[in-house]
Amino acid sequence: MEWRLTFPTASLLMLMLMSSLAKNQAQARNVFNIKDFGAVDDGNTDGSKALSDAWSKACNSRGTAVVLIPSGTYLLGPVRLAGPCNGAIEFQIKGDLKAFNSPQLGIDHWITFRYMEDLTITGGGVLDGQGAAAWPSNDCKKNPNCQALPVTMRLDFVSNARIHDVTSLNSKNFHFNIFSCKNITFERVTIKAPDESPNTDGIHMAFSSNVFIRDSDIGTGDDCISLGPGSKNINMTDITCGPGHGISIGSLGGTPNEPAVAKVFLGSSTFTGTTNALRIKTRAPSFQGAVKDITFQDINVKNADNPIIIEQQYCPSKTCSSQSSQVKISNVKFSNIRGTSSSSVAININCSPAVPCTGIELRDIDLKYDGKSIICYSPLIKFTASAKE
Repeated sequence: MEWRLTFPTASLLMLMLMSSLAKNQAQARNVFNIKDFGAVDDGNTDGSKALSDAWSKACNSRGTAVVLIPSGTYLLGPVRLAGPCNGAIEFQIKGDLKAFNSPQLGIDHWITFRYMEDLTITGGGVLDGQGAAAWPSNDCKKNPNCQALPVTMRLDFVSNARIHDVTSLNSKNFHFNIFSCKNITFERVTIKAPDESPNTDGIHMAFSSNVFIRDSDIGTGDDCISLGPGSKNINMTDITCGPGHGISIGSLGGTPNEPAVAKVFLGSSTFTGTTNALRIKTRAPSFQGAVKDITFQDINVKNADNPIIIEQQYCPSKTCSSQSSQVKISNVKFSNIRGTSSSSVAININCSPAVPCTGIELRDIDLKYDGKSIICYSPLIKFTASAKE
């Protein structure tokens, strides 16, 4: 006898299939709410154990797991959230996380993610580092034995991570620190600290590759974004920077055997009231190193002290020798850079006489100081330049 699937039977089977898929998706996306592990949203009770316990359960679960910080205000002490995990994890910040309102001297982190693959950090919430309690203790420029201060969020040995739609306020030290990572994306991230807050870099990276930073608003007391040794294949677009020290490559050359900074692109970005805008800095004296294949393109500068600066005599300690930097800078392009400078030297290119810069290209530069177009550069380089009056 021929068997036929009737319409009611087909509909029933479809409903059963959809129900089964929904159940499987729910099972594959387990949610671990920190309140279920004892967190209290009163802003006074330390939730670090609750978060660590929720992370441990999520990390050991199968499928995609969500660690949820729900609406509310949660006090959080320093935590390390480590993998490897059994599946992807979404760290969803819906509420506000507050660090301890104390300096936390000698502790280098607030929230650390380590040895992770496939991590998402999102949720629209806030990370409040309560940095004002620590900034007076930051004396590293004067004290070589200064103690560490916590970075708001560290990513160490993480690959395939996306950080989007979160806000970081008033870090005690850097806001985000990316170390030995690959395939990291920041998108629609807001980072804020007062312009006098020391060492509050927005995003710092080193020994990392394939980092993308897009559509983000950063204003701090230090570099909006800083690139340390081994930063490679870095793409930054639609960045709003200010206040702060601009976007910096370096400082470099401070340690032996530093890998090069290479293949960096910054485009379609705006700097407002910053001490620098586009900056490359290397120490002198220094160990050998290299910066190469860098492009700054389509940049708008509003009242920056140093819109374009290459500084190969960088000496933060102010007790420096006359020896030259050994970091080679090559193939750096500045294209379509326009706006206003708050100093008469809008372009300051101070290359090392020991290893002179090569391949420095300045095109379509339109920078004004006191209403007049200016362009200044060092005679120690081989360059191509054009300026628009």
